[in-house]
Amino acid sequence: MKNSKGGIYRRFIKRPIDFTLSLIAIIVLSPVFLVVAILVRTKLGSPVIFKQKRPGLNEKIFTMYKFRTMTDERDENGKLLTDSVRLTKFGRFLRSTSLDELPELFNILKGDMSIVGPRPLLVQYLSLYNAHQKRRHEVRPGLSGWAQVNGRNAISWEDKFNLDIKYVDNISFFEDWKIIFLTIKKVFVREGINSETAATVEPFYGTKKERLEL
Repeated sequence: MKNSKGGIYRRFIKRPIDFTLSLIAIIVLSPVFLVVAILVRTKLGSPVIFKQKRPGLNEKIFTMYKFRTMTDERDENGKLLTDSVRLTKFGRFLRSTSLDELPELFNILKGDMSIVGPRPLLVQYLSLYNAHQKRRHEVRPGLSGWAQVNGRNAISWEDKFNLDIKYVDNISFFEDWKIIFLTIKKVFVREGINSETAATVEPFYGTKKERLEL
């Protein structure tokens, strides 16, 4: 860490705050959980909770929970249709309001995630990161982070990773609360949910420089 205060916060204070706030949020938002779960089951089917393996602190794999936002529609050969087809209007609403991410509060409670930190990405991306990008796993992944309040899915992968490392190098109590307040603002504005060329977000294939060297 760049300063001792940041190191103390990260080692001794951040996790208790995450546990306390996530527990309070789960209790307070329990009626919202129930309503969203019923709507997801009615409009999108079951299972209501989408589970996926993601890399966390020190690249340790954990199971992340989200409300499902897509149907299981398939073509005549049994192959899943494209995301743009399976992502319904209701699913888009869940994503734009971030309601689909509420179950991640249980990941925070368990210690898999933090309230603030780099977003947990797909396991298959691990082999594509360069040394700089791998540093995003030096901290617990978060419900929100610098990339989410600075463009979310509308910015490039390189910009996202640079913002993630900026957070890793400058983690502090005040940085976390700044990101939390900016996240609340972004949720109400509903900015940067999707990329300009995909229904959700473009896949990561490695940095441009690395692809040219292959």
